[in-house]
Amino acid sequence: MHNKLRNIGLIALGAVAGVLVSLNFQAIADLKRGPLPIEELRAFTEVFGAIKTNYVEPVEDKKLITEAINGMLTGLDPHSAYLDAEAFRELQVGTQGQFGGLGIEVGMEDGFVKVISPIEDTPAFRAGIKPGDLIIKLDDTPVKGMSLNDAVKKMRGKPNTNITLTISRKGEGAPVVVTLTRAVIRVQSVKSKLLEPGYAWVRVSQFQEQTPENMVKHIDNLFKQGQVKGLVLDLRNDPGGLLHGAVAVSSAFLPVKSLIVSTDGRAEDAKRKFFANPEDYARGGRGEDVLKAVPAAVKTVPMVVLVNGGSASASEIVAGALQDHKRAIVIGTQTFGKGSVQTIMPHPGAGRDARHHRRGPERRRHPDSRGRPAAPSRERRRVGQARRAVGAARQARRAPGPGRAEADRARLEGRLPARAGARLPERRAREGPAADARQHQAGRRQLQAELVLN
Repeated sequence: MHNKLRNIGLIALGAVAGVLVSLNFQAIADLKRGPLPIEELRAFTEVFGAIKTNYVEPVEDKKLITEAINGMLTGLDPHSAYLDAEAFRELQVGTQGQFGGLGIEVGMEDGFVKVISPIEDTPAFRAGIKPGDLIIKLDDTPVKGMSLNDAVKKMRGKPNTNITLTISRKGEGAPVVVTLTRAVIRVQSVKSKLLEPGYAWVRVSQFQEQTPENMVKHIDNLFKQGQVKGLVLDLRNDPGGLLHGAVAVSSAFLPVKSLIVSTDGRAEDAKRKFFANPEDYARGGRGEDVLKAVPAAVKTVPMVVLVNGGSASASEIVAGALQDHKRAIVIGTQTFGKGSVQTIMPHPGAGRDARHHRRGPERRRHPDSRGRPAAPSRERRRVGQARRAVGAARQARRAPGPGRAEADRARLEGRLPARAGARLPERRAREGPAADARQHQAGRRQLQAELVLN
């Protein structure tokens, strides 16, 4: 038995070495800097041999090696993954704007599927699925221990078929159970309209291959309807998408050669800067300038960008670039905080059997970061940076209304009950400046929230 295990282990060691070479891992490329982790590889081969010999059912070598690679990548972070040919096709379909499923952009957190954002006008959106929801069961199957690819495959399927999601939602005492009917998801990534004469609204719901071209058409149409005095770019619940789309959308509103975003990683090809240049936002780095038809006035029109907790990845790149260049005011709540960029890396294979892995993360930096990563700490977009509006509202609140002083005196003397949460004059004096500062901050947060809600 020992010799049998040893032989299997040697075979497995050879297989692992072959996999490492074929995947072009840094461990092989960096032999001059350090030896291979022999002890760890020996432990791997021992486990491999034990499974082949003792597992209750026979298991193919291919399955064991594939699952080992899956675990190696998914254990790194919530975004790295190993894609077989089918998973890669599904990824491509998702960026082209049409697929069958529920309409949820998802990631992994603590072994569960985490909703980044529901996509507008889809079954998930209409059912009230929220950013931050944790999917803990798909029908009767627990998600814990399931890979992200397997979970996505289970959620996708033929239109008009049902699936039941069990969700853990913050603030809810018990799991939320929702039954959804799958549909053909056709994502219209850009929408627009005039809110009123002179003020335009452009909505980007996802960054797909055709998003830059579609956005240019919408903006051109808006500007042809008359002078645009203000523009709202709505990125709420935009889960992101393709990097070149984010660079192109940012470039539409910024001067040529403005720095949009930079990436940093251990590999040399991961250290890049993306500017507002056609060579940086053209798909594949080639092709004609998709922004050549954008009206010149769009680079100077006053702008507001709307974000929330469902704004992630590419939408954070756009909001961050426009904010850092002081091109737009960002209004909303804290965004998702995905401070990384993934790269699809193909591996040797023939035709349909070709495999890829999604490498990441390369840390993303915004123009003003000066060497600091834009996240992993969550990117905070302060609510209500429209200072003039906040100032005007604050002045209105501070202005004494008729009878206010008399009412305060009456409450102080006990002739009227105190307002809920109000601080009477003698209490303010007793609590001192710190209490005034707290009250000021609370009032500011309330005003900012009112601005966003209204």
